Amino acid sequence: MTASIEDVPVRTLAGDETSLAQFRGKVLLIVNVASKCGLTPQYEGLEKLYQQYRDRGLVIAGFPSNNFAGQEPGTSDEIRDFCTLNFGVDFPMFEKITVVGEEKHPLYERLIAAQPHAIQTGETPFADNLRKYGISPNAEPEVLWNFEKFLVNRKGEVVRRFSPDTEPFNPQLIAAIEQELNAAA
Repeated sequence: MTASIEDVPVRTLAGDETSLAQFRGKVLLIVNVASKCGLTPQYEGLEKLYQQYRDRGLVIAGFPSNNFAGQEPGTSDEIRDFCTLNFGVDFPMFEKITVVGEEKHPLYERLIAAQPHAIQTGETPFADNLRKYGISPNAEPEVLWNFEKFLVNRKGEVVRRFSPDTEPFNPQLIAAIEQELNAAA
């Protein structure tokens, strides 16, 4: 990979062209999100995590995706309103993108290439839980489901990837965030 993830063009929920370069020197937690998922309540924890750590340099970047069971059908305005009204989301949210398959957004191509395996934090692998509901999970290295988390250090390097069921205040995730926040850029 010659270009950093920071250089990949993305759009805000308002439709403005931008990139993650605006967060250069910060620690990023990039999460593909959805408003009609069993994991949607993680928005609340992600916002609390952002509030707790943003002054130390953590940015949470939410990327809505409708790739899993149609769980993010809304428009950008509907997504923004849902997140604000239901969870008070103040962390940066971006335009809906595709995170799996042939139409995968270049950002996710780079994230997955950098960290092809997610850390499992639950007692049961999340893929096994999906199978219990009759869902055939994606094979690695593809994103498994909504709310998969990629941790990016202050140098713009993707250093960890966590399974979708990793809660925002999971001790393993917090330890990884703390480690990166304490590291020099």
